[in-house]
Amino acid sequence: MAVNVSVSKDKEKVVQGRKTKSPNRLAFERFMHNKLAVASVIILVLIALMSICAPLLTHQSAWQTSLLQTDLPPSIHHLLGTDDEGIDLFARDVYGGRADLLIGFVDTIIIMAIGIILGGLAGYYGGWVDAVIMRACDFMFNFPFILLIIVIVAIFNVSNIWLLILVIAFTSWPGITRLVRGLFLSIRESEYVLAAQISGANVWRIIFRHLLPNSLGPLVVNATLLMAGMIGAEAALAVVGFGVKPPSPSWGNVLSGALNFLTLQTEPWVWIPPAALITLTILCINFIGDGLRDAFDPSFVK
Repeated sequence: MAVNVSVSKDKEKVVQGRKTKSPNRLAFERFMHNKLAVASVIILVLIALMSICAPLLTHQSAWQTSLLQTDLPPSIHHLLGTDDEGIDLFARDVYGGRADLLIGFVDTIIIMAIGIILGGLAGYYGGWVDAVIMRACDFMFNFPFILLIIVIVAIFNVSNIWLLILVIAFTSWPGITRLVRGLFLSIRESEYVLAAQISGANVWRIIFRHLLPNSLGPLVVNATLLMAGMIGAEAALAVVGFGVKPPSPSWGNVLSGALNFLTLQTEPWVWIPPAALITLTILCINFIGDGLRDAFDPSFVK
């Protein structure tokens, strides 16, 4: 009988211990059980460290040209050879991640901030506020994404990475704004929101303390997809000549410089590394997004 009482007390302690875990703690534990997502985090961190610690990985410059060393094949001195301007390709690959990851990360923060504020106001207030914000979104959606960026870049002659970041963010916020609006419209009539309104909470407190936390799952997933899309967008813009301008290195302009028939056929060491880094980075971000979606899903059953 004493043994049964002891076992029941142990079970009660375990149950109480589980009950005391916060939702964020439970989400973290669920995320850590997703091996593919955890592996993706590790790989993405390694790619970021590779770019940040690039000076420790190579003594070659990613900017300095040398007309006497153009189009060299891989060697001890140049692990991936040189491009048509004599710049070391390995150095450009390891340094290039700085620009792509910076664009993806900063643009995601800016776009999510704009989308949450505008979409939150539209979804919370409705009426004329919703109409004005949605018409602005419709206006932005009428212009093709890449074409609008090319026009703006051509007008302002963008050569600074921060200006490019702002141009991309300016053209990319409507999708997240519509998403946030839809999420907030679906939960703004919930009892906890009405209780907050009755208690006198202001609109920003309601949005950031009640509406936003209950929309976190879809927003986190879309933020990761957005970051992956921004990295892909930089590569696409570089291919058409409107991305990060050489000699500043980025994976996009390194890949762009290799897009000719002779290089693609005979020099795979020129285009495979940047293409692989872009693909691997985007895949890792998407897998992390899937893991976060499962972690924040309230219907998840362990």
